[in-house]
Amino acid sequence: MPRTPTVKQRTANSETVKENAVQSHVDELREIKASAHRGPGARATEAQHAKGKLTARERIDLLLDEASFCEVESLRRHRASGFGLEAKKPYTDGVITGWGTVHGRTVFVYAHDFRIFGGALGEAHAEKIHKVMDLAASAGAPLVSLNDGAGARIQEGVTALAGYGGIFRRNTKASGVIPQISVMLGPCAGGAAYSPALTDFVFMVRETSQMFITGPDVVRAVTGEEITQNGLGGADVHAGTSGVAHFAYDDEQSCLEDVRFLLSLLPSNNRELAPVARGTDPADRTNAALLELVPSDPSRSYDVRRVIEEIVDDGEHFEVHPSWAPNLVCTLARLDGHVVGIVANNPGAMAGVLDIEASDEGARFVQFCDAFNIPLVTLVDVPGFLPGVDQEHGGIIRHGAKLLYAYCNATVPRISLVLRKAYGGAYIVMDSRSVGADLSLAWPSNEIAVMGAQGAADIIFRREIKAADVPESVRQQKIKEYTAELMHPYYAAERGLVDDVIDPRDTRAVLIRSLAMLRTKHADLPSRKHGNPPQ
Repeated sequence: MPRTPTVKQRTANSETVKENAVQSHVDELREIKASAHRGPGARATEAQHAKGKLTARERIDLLLDEASFCEVESLRRHRASGFGLEAKKPYTDGVITGWGTVHGRTVFVYAHDFRIFGGALGEAHAEKIHKVMDLAASAGAPLVSLNDGAGARIQEGVTALAGYGGIFRRNTKASGVIPQISVMLGPCAGGAAYSPALTDFVFMVRETSQMFITGPDVVRAVTGEEITQNGLGGADVHAGTSGVAHFAYDDEQSCLEDVRFLLSLLPSNNRELAPVARGTDPADRTNAALLELVPSDPSRSYDVRRVIEEIVDDGEHFEVHPSWAPNLVCTLARLDGHVVGIVANNPGAMAGVLDIEASDEGARFVQFCDAFNIPLVTLVDVPGFLPGVDQEHGGIIRHGAKLLYAYCNATVPRISLVLRKAYGGAYIVMDSRSVGADLSLAWPSNEIAVMGAQGAADIIFRREIKAADVPESVRQQKIKEYTAELMHPYYAAERGLVDDVIDPRDTRAVLIRSLAMLRTKHADLPSRKHGNPPQ
């Protein structure tokens, strides 16, 4: 007769059955996740590659450190029915969400998968994005969106539009709390374009990415104008004309490489400082080249980028808006390993004047640096605001006030350095001592005045000049007198409006010592909900 199983044997048999059941579920789960990872199939992937575009997962792999990506809600599917949706419920619902690391620091990411519903946003799709945005804000880590979508999913109606509203609200709440970066890798039309516009930086790729509120067909129907998608909202248009995009690239690989570099310069959130990365560039390195780079004649031009390269660590800096408003350079760099934001007039473009676009660019950059604890260094060589009917009618007063407001409102360490001329209201706006710069420095070549000597002499002494037998001779004499009396290099320093006049060769060392002193700066803000900056 067969022996009756013992209690121990029965328990062992039961555990074996359970293990087999669990293993069956694990195998099923692996297959489902593998299916979700593969996406809609090889043909869809080939079609994506044929457009010169990478898939969403390929982009994530380029952005994040190797094998660091942790996906959330990979098994999410839409719940919609009708219009053919009930027969097609792919995993991920067309957006991949999660987190990983960039240079070892946590970064959250979501990437539209154009292979699924053209990356169009539906209810479940939006909820996945909401989830990862909430996680990024809670964890205090940057958020990068890889955008490649066709807008709202028409079949889901108003629920898709409500999904965009949730994204916009989260963009706004996270503004100034965590860095938000939008990378445009495909089309972005209609209301979808507003999320990137709410973020801190926008990257675009030529030929494959476009942004516009109304496409070429609508423009043609309403205005009769003929224009291509790239001509209307391509990378070069937004990087050089509209200012919507901060950076434009020829390919996705170089674009994502620079996103990684930008993240290395930024703090994870507004409660932290940017990471320090000291190299081999000596803090006390002299800058003899500056004597040749900057002409002593204030009317001669030069490229201020070369000045910046001479001052900063290893000559490396990352310019924001390099193709827009070239008369003002805004860039991130390091001084003795510490990240700084540099705002500089560029006499190599439009003589370095401030205009509407330069004012907008500078204001946004100053606000960003202030929000994320990045000290500001301002290099001043400005002849004034750009005159003209177009500028006045375009609101140069309002736009210039944006830059003024941003500087006055900034509480981070602020150092201004007058390289040559600083005239009129533009001098005040470029972080002068009177609007709150912690230290105001100048080179011996500085000319700080209400206006240039020639214009001042023509106004003050116009009667004497007009009555003279040789008017031009008297005019030149009065110009010399005005320069000697009110525009000599130590005039502002004698009146306490400049803290020190320094040797240009000591610029790097002086800036580094000054920033080290200001590192523990504390500024009290007035009690208020928020200010009302000029728009």
